[in-house]
Amino acid sequence: MAAEPGEEINEKNPRPLDEDDIALLKTYGLGPYSTSIKKAEKEIKEMAKKVNDLCGIKESDTGLAAPSQWDLVSDKQMMQEEQPLQVARCTKIINQNSEDAKYVINVKQIAKFVVGLGDKVSPTDIEEGMRVGVDRNKYQIQIPLPPKIDPSVTMMTVEEKPDVTYNDVGGCKEQIEKMREVVELPMLHPEKFVKLGIDPPKGVLCYGPPGTGKTLLARAVANRTDACFIRVIGSELVQKYVGEGARMVRELFQMARSKKACIVFFDEVDAIGGARFDDGVGGDNEVQRTMLEIVNQLDGFDARGNIKVLMATNRPDTLDPALLRPGRLDRKVEFGLPDLESRTQIFKIHTRTMNCERDIRFELLARLCPNSTGADIRSVCTEAGMYAIRARRKTVTEKDFLDAVNKVIKGYQKFSATPKYMVYN
Repeated sequence: MAAEPGEEINEKNPRPLDEDDIALLKTYGLGPYSTSIKKAEKEIKEMAKKVNDLCGIKESDTGLAAPSQWDLVSDKQMMQEEQPLQVARCTKIINQNSEDAKYVINVKQIAKFVVGLGDKVSPTDIEEGMRVGVDRNKYQIQIPLPPKIDPSVTMMTVEEKPDVTYNDVGGCKEQIEKMREVVELPMLHPEKFVKLGIDPPKGVLCYGPPGTGKTLLARAVANRTDACFIRVIGSELVQKYVGEGARMVRELFQMARSKKACIVFFDEVDAIGGARFDDGVGGDNEVQRTMLEIVNQLDGFDARGNIKVLMATNRPDTLDPALLRPGRLDRKVEFGLPDLESRTQIFKIHTRTMNCERDIRFELLARLCPNSTGADIRSVCTEAGMYAIRARRKTVTEKDFLDAVNKVIKGYQKFSATPKYMVYN
């Protein structure tokens, strides 16, 4: 802008543009009729949209050509000519990164071939040791395939996060702290371990009598972390045929390594982790092979990567010493019987969603349940609800809880496994 008379031009702080200047700048480069043309185009678009809405769906909307242009015979012929592919493994690449690269493929139970690439595949897609699809005539590589992982292994991944949080795990304050140190700290603050120059602990063994919250805490960990969580029950790895269980373990860890961060949880690990012995018949050899494969994957020749392993068992005394050594399972976390304060907390957690009377003395109830586990207390709360339903009441009273304690804790004493398992733990 030209400066007004009597006004000096300040080069460092020029005057800001006002609205008229901006409107003038907008007209630069525009033709004489551009605004009217834009307006007309907008109106045409709106009219076309109205017409389409009135006409309804046409073939063009579905992505198909008009029926008059369909050629079903040639389409059918083309589909018939398309041959199914054979699955092979690319074992070696000859003259890699050159134009005349050749690929050695191994078609199972047939032979080995040296072949070229098909039209739809680029050389960067194919790597050594990869599974590929080849045609049946020239055995040319037509498509790269994903690594072979058994569907039963893929199904072990936990897709939906469990709805259990750390607040729902009562009376395990120390255990939660130890678990978080192993699982969450290395993922959230890896720099702390780098500064100290130590490797974070890789594995945790949770042991204790049944019903003390081992699996519950694992579910809370799965809820908390964004890492891939794989849940394996020990008996799932016990298979009928020789070598099947070990293969499943290999594929399990192969899948875990492909993730950025992964937590593998083995529940009831004593099903496969038992100490090795020779029974003279050779009946238990397969289970031992599976356990040895787990031992190898946990801390063998290959690096484990960013995989944390959690294991839970009621009988730590039966496990093999090779499985328990530091480096494979660095931490052993004991889940004991909850004390008085913990039992009170567990009562409050289970009655949080219940329709209870006010001023129920949970500490008194906790005192009446000595040596009981979290599962027993949950059973007491359920039984108290059943008494209320029987009496056709909408709230649970303290008397219901006292009756439930008498029934569950006192009456079911002979069924309790806690004294038996406390010997082992």
